[in-house]
Amino acid sequence: MFDNLKSLGALAGLMKNKDKLREAGDRVRAKMEATRVIGEAGSGAARAVATGTMRILEVELAPGLVMGMAADEQTRALAGGLIAEAVNEALRRAQVVMREAMEEEARALGLDGVPGMEHLLG
Repeated sequence: MFDNLKSLGALAGLMKNKDKLREAGDRVRAKMEATRVIGEAGSGAARAVATGTMRILEVELAPGLVMGMAADEQTRALAGGLIAEAVNEALRRAQVVMREAMEEEARALGLDGVPGMEHLLG
């Protein structure tokens, strides 16, 4: 209980200094823009690269998968599933990195344990 009160006091102090809070948000956004995470599926047959801001930068397919896609509908359906799986894995990893960055920034501001901090900084 006292930790929550302490965190709320820190939050109240920060709200008086909105520039400091804005700077923290800017640091998090810059870190997320620079972050790159990789998601893979099918033992690397499909690979997706995402930023920490949940933007997909590229999708790569193994040559064997691409060749198989031209051969039949079943392989095309498999490829579509692998691509979706790789993209979802990359986005999940990006979410983890973003959550960690938010928690780190909140700790630096003395706000660890305050619910909803991700909305204030992001």
